[in-house]
Amino acid sequence: MASSDDPRVVEREAKEKKHEKEEGHEEKGGFFDKVKDFIEDVGEKIEEAIGFGKPTADVAAVHLPCINLEKAEIVVDVLITNPNPIPIPLIDINYLIESDGRKLVSGLIPDAGTIHAHGSETVKIPVTLIYDDIKSTYHDIKPGSIIPYKVKVDLIVDVPIFGRITLPLEKTGEIPVPYKPDIDVEKIHFDKFSFEETMASLHLKLDNKNDFDLGLNSLDYEFWLSDISIANAELNKSTTIGKNGITRMEIPISFRPKDFGSALWDMIRGRGTGYSMKGNIDVNTPFGHMKLPISKEGGNTRLKKGDDDDDDDGEVS
Repeated sequence: MASSDDPRVVEREAKEKKHEKEEGHEEKGGFFDKVKDFIEDVGEKIEEAIGFGKPTADVAAVHLPCINLEKAEIVVDVLITNPNPIPIPLIDINYLIESDGRKLVSGLIPDAGTIHAHGSETVKIPVTLIYDDIKSTYHDIKPGSIIPYKVKVDLIVDVPIFGRITLPLEKTGEIPVPYKPDIDVEKIHFDKFSFEETMASLHLKLDNKNDFDLGLNSLDYEFWLSDISIANAELNKSTTIGKNGITRMEIPISFRPKDFGSALWDMIRGRGTGYSMKGNIDVNTPFGHMKLPISKEGGNTRLKKGDDDDDDDGEVS
């Protein structure tokens, strides 16, 4: 019987051919791997010889220099390090601020400057969030709430040998959507009453509608009885109004009733008179300093009789 008719011989020949084919693949793969490693080694040696490398970047900080009822001004500090012996241009900065995957604001800053050779630069990216735009787009974002945010920044730089490189960066945090506190004049207590000078205390109730504490520093106000302004001042008051909490405070006032007009006689006769109060409170928050407006219009107050000693003297409704 011929060897070709022996199935064991055929099987052995097939195995030998398969082994030769696998060795060929290994030799081929090994060759390309060696070429790739050689090219990388040469590239690294060239980089070392001429001193070029890829720049690095990081979001160093996010600041909120201004927050009020209308907007939040945000400044993103990006630290860029250039290891190269020559300055490199920062071609573009693309930025995006989102909350729970929803875009709040985005933009592009072209020709953003130059990073000095062998140096580091802090690039500031100013961004403004307009609260009305956000609330009209996303109805579940309510005044007084705190929302999460993510800042995404793409820095595009031009580096010799490497060409244009994009450096992607991210930073997360929280930002408030502030709401003005409610104010009520619960009562007016008259300590001294005469036509030449009257001294009284406004008993105020401040209702914090925000999901964060307000550290009160000062309050400025103007107070009207009827349509006549009888008091205005700025007071330094230090207290904390807890989140979604209420605090009460007293403000002393003095005025000359003889300059007050007919509203005084309405008070004396028990008819009552309207009052209004407007001003601002200066507060510290976990997100920085804020100045929030306060206002109350359409209130009504009256002066109790002198022999009425109960705690309702000078009640306000």
